[in-house]
Amino acid sequence: APRTDRPAYNNDRPRTDRPAYNNDRPRTDRPAYNNDRPSYGDRAPRTDRPAYNNDRPARTERPSYGDRAPRTDRPAYNNDRPARTERPSYGDRAPRTDRPAYNNDRPSYGDRPARPERGGYDRSERANSDRPARSARSASDGGHSSNFYPDRDTKAHFAAGDDVVLERLEAIATTAAEVVGVTFGDLGLGENIVRELATLGAATPFPIQAATIPDVLAGRDVLGRGKTGSGKTIAFGAPLVEKLLENNGAKDRKMARKPRALILAPTRELALQIDRTIQPIARSVGLFTTQIYGGVPQYRQVSALQRGVDIIIGTAGRIEDLIEQGRLDLSEVVVTVLDEADYMCDLGFLEPVQRILRQTKKGGQKLLFSATLDKGVASLVKEFLINPAVHEVAGEDQASSTIDHRVLVIEHRDKSAIIGQLVDRQGKTLIFSRTRAYAEQLADQLEDAGVKATSLHGDLNQARRTRNLQMLTSGRVNVLVATDVAARGIHVDDIDLVIQADAPDEYKTYLHRSGRTGRAGKSGTVVTLIPKQRRRRMDDLLERAEIEASFTNAAPGDTSVRDLAGM
Repeated sequence: APRTDRPAYNNDRPRTDRPAYNNDRPRTDRPAYNNDRPSYGDRAPRTDRPAYNNDRPARTERPSYGDRAPRTDRPAYNNDRPARTERPSYGDRAPRTDRPAYNNDRPSYGDRPARPERGGYDRSERANSDRPARSARSASDGGHSSNFYPDRDTKAHFAAGDDVVLERLEAIATTAAEVVGVTFGDLGLGENIVRELATLGAATPFPIQAATIPDVLAGRDVLGRGKTGSGKTIAFGAPLVEKLLENNGAKDRKMARKPRALILAPTRELALQIDRTIQPIARSVGLFTTQIYGGVPQYRQVSALQRGVDIIIGTAGRIEDLIEQGRLDLSEVVVTVLDEADYMCDLGFLEPVQRILRQTKKGGQKLLFSATLDKGVASLVKEFLINPAVHEVAGEDQASSTIDHRVLVIEHRDKSAIIGQLVDRQGKTLIFSRTRAYAEQLADQLEDAGVKATSLHGDLNQARRTRNLQMLTSGRVNVLVATDVAARGIHVDDIDLVIQADAPDEYKTYLHRSGRTGRAGKSGTVVTLIPKQRRRRMDDLLERAEIEASFTNAAPGDTSVRDLAGM
């Protein structure tokens, strides 16, 4: 059907016819709820609404502030008290002495008895007592006698008597004249070792070498004293290799064989230096060496031990670590060397060294070499060396003609400028500082001034320390600023100037520092910079070291500074 034809729902009612809800009442007729209230339009005007409290006066009619009673008219509370001006002044008070005194019956201070009468304690009696004077008292009388503090009346005694080992044992002194014409072959070393020594530049032996090599080959314990740079490394290294060759030592080389020789050094640098000297000598006869020291991973050292080595060169700390780990066995070590033994004792390695030496084969040979043989070494000698042969080099002390010792008395503010002028030269210079921070600072200052310099101290890792030392050896830098501990391994033969930017505190430190120059018979100069107030201490230190040095007052640009730089 068309759209119009569809059924319409509810179509029968028109749209207008639908029921209207409440349609029967008009909109206006609907009941008005509350219609009795006035409409908004019917309300009384605002002014007509009832006024609450309308009995109060209009706003304009209230009293103004100006109409108030004056302030003085307001009721006064407690007005019966006198006016402020009328109250009694302080001057009218009764005098202080008239106020009531509490506990006034006790005596005043002036009435107390005199102090000496109290308790019968009189200082004058103490002064006249029969008690012995402090200096006369002894520990048995109950006095606090102490050996820790020196008597103020006694002067510090510096003497060469610190070399107690040499006092107790008779030393055999060897002079350079006695070894003229002597060769390493004459001393008992094999052809291969002699040939390798010649390759290393050691064609003829130094006095310390000529003195000690025969005793080492004979199997005796040796105590050798010679200045740093006198050839001690070859003095114990060459005969040690020769001893290991006995009984076909080089032919019976098995994997994981135990080491048969041990060389202990106080620092990593010295251990590396010793290895550089001994390794080619050992390789020439088929023996192998390895280095064991801290500061680097141990896996290479352990793998070398697993392959088998003949000679171990290292420091006490890492060696003891590997022993505790069970990776190192020293029970077959027949020759043990302690180099710079006094310095090992100074660093606190005395007990570790003793424990290590007790791990070696009983009856083994012990060789001890050092620049000084003092009290720290005495306990090692007493326990481990049996009837040792004691050798020292006569006429080759630190005051020898090969080293010129100078002391420049300066102002502290001039130190950097004077150092800069001293190193402005062609040769190699080694500068010692007391602290790592100053070593780094001084090296940076010299670099900024155009001087090729680098530093060597304990804050550097082992790789950088080795690299910096190699830079000096190869000549890439001319100046090395180092601390004492790091400098123990500096064995560079062509250092001709040592500058002590910070003066040493001990004579042994001075000896080791100055031993970095004048090596192998060459000449060198040691310059120490000190302030004026340190003059007396420096005199005592040089006297103890048995060194004669000239003192000069210096300032930047002085002739003495220029002469040292142009030597």
